[in-house]
Amino acid sequence: MRLNNSYFFTLREDVKDEDSISSNLLVRAGFIKKSSSGVYMMLPMGLRVLNKINQIIREEMDKTGCQELLMPALIPEEVYVDSGRRAGFGSSMFSLQDRKGQPYVLGPTHEELFAIAAKMKIQSYKDMPFSLYQIETKYRDEPRPRYGLIRVREFQMKDAYTFDVDEAGLDVAYQKQFNAYKNIMDRLHLEYVIVKADTGVMGGLLSEEFQALAPIGEDILVLCDSCDFASNIEIAQTIPSQKEKEEEKELEKVETPHCSSIEEVSAFLNLPQSKCMKALLMNVDGEFTVFFVRGDRELNEAKALRLLNAKEISFADDALIATSNACPGFTGPIGLNARKVIDQELLTLNNLVCGANEVNYHYQNVNPKDYTYDVVGDIVNVMEGDVCPICGGKIHFAHGIEVGNTFKLGTKYSKALGLQYLDSSNTLQYVWMGSYGIGPARAMAALVEQNADENGINWPSDLAPYQVAIVPISMKDEEQVRIANELYEACLQKGLEVLIDDRDERPGVKFKDMELIGIPYRITVGKGVKDNLVELKPRVGDKIEVPIEEAIEKLIEMMK
Repeated sequence: MRLNNSYFFTLREDVKDEDSISSNLLVRAGFIKKSSSGVYMMLPMGLRVLNKINQIIREEMDKTGCQELLMPALIPEEVYVDSGRRAGFGSSMFSLQDRKGQPYVLGPTHEELFAIAAKMKIQSYKDMPFSLYQIETKYRDEPRPRYGLIRVREFQMKDAYTFDVDEAGLDVAYQKQFNAYKNIMDRLHLEYVIVKADTGVMGGLLSEEFQALAPIGEDILVLCDSCDFASNIEIAQTIPSQKEKEEEKELEKVETPHCSSIEEVSAFLNLPQSKCMKALLMNVDGEFTVFFVRGDRELNEAKALRLLNAKEISFADDALIATSNACPGFTGPIGLNARKVIDQELLTLNNLVCGANEVNYHYQNVNPKDYTYDVVGDIVNVMEGDVCPICGGKIHFAHGIEVGNTFKLGTKYSKALGLQYLDSSNTLQYVWMGSYGIGPARAMAALVEQNADENGINWPSDLAPYQVAIVPISMKDEEQVRIANELYEACLQKGLEVLIDDRDERPGVKFKDMELIGIPYRITVGKGVKDNLVELKPRVGDKIEVPIEEAIEKLIEMMK
């Protein structure tokens, strides 16, 4: 590509309304441009990178025997009603009506349509296994779009689905897709971990996430110092403290004036927060529920919802709290007339402090025999330093960007949508499904987060928009222009992806632009042509001077 008279621009300054390294650099480098909150244009340079990512995905999917198709984005709302997921998506699903008043949605995901498509083929067990995939635009009305391409309202997703006669077949198909995903992540040069995760609105038997490690990542990953245990914090098991129980002391009611928070109570009584019992007054599917956890721990809402088999959880309002004798800031389990859910760890601890359900009063030396409860379970987030549930080692955290996920859906969608087949004994059975997703643009953003420096983006050579930039120092020097054009044509003949910066700009501007957009190799054509020399420089590394006739071969050696 010749930059002069092409669609190419860069920005010198940081972008004020971009809140991540990747979004700032991608906008400055002219790869993307925000058109509205959570919606981006993919500009020519960005599209070249995205297409390369998609090509890698297609190659690995095709190797598994997965066939590509394309589903519509505009879908009748009843499809999601029939599967039971319309309510679960709620306001995150874009809704509209056609001119006849029929309700439609913009597809946030396509499990239902793939199940419908599979129905057209599947009659008997002989029609399986098979798998399908697409790379399609999805729409989700995110309440807080942020971090550029990482949390958006409109995005490309590659989603694949497998169809099998039983769980054993699903296991085989899942492993094949799982291995393909590892190949994709490796070929994308991402630093990643694979973690167990919550199945969430997708449902099913198992979910695993491919997380690109990055400080900006929204997901907290739970890792072990001693083994390969890896989990999303949403489902990471908390192992109760193995410390020996203290000898029980006598229950005592104490005055705690104006101490309504754990921090205030622990400071007033000169006790660590871990010796307090925290009460969280919540609305769980419309029922007032009080969760009790150790004072220095946080409630894990995903665990709480699974434990109670509930759909929604939020803080209780005053009207709901008034249905009990709970006292905000001073609530405890002793004598509380509300549904009480306690974390399992509390049953291993003696002599705690909890609210007395009376303003300005707490109980001290609270032991498990002093209170009752309705439900007990693991309802808290793990903490760094906790015990690994696998090997007993120590837990530590990392942050990740979820770029891929795999689900064993089982028969969830086939039952909802009547996807059945006749087995060998002529009996109707439900099809077993798997679902597998990758966000190509998220992967692109994750690559930038992991491969940026003070000068701009540092793409891997096979993912950069162009592999080589040829930069003539002066467009007024006929010899430099001639040599630059000859090298450009030679690169094309060798099959290299090359651009020539033939703009009438200062050398410093050209160099900075090539570093900003992340071109891996640069050939500089300057005054050295008088001595038959050009300069060859990798994006990160030292420059060397080489004879003009050897420049392309040296470049190819360097690329290898």
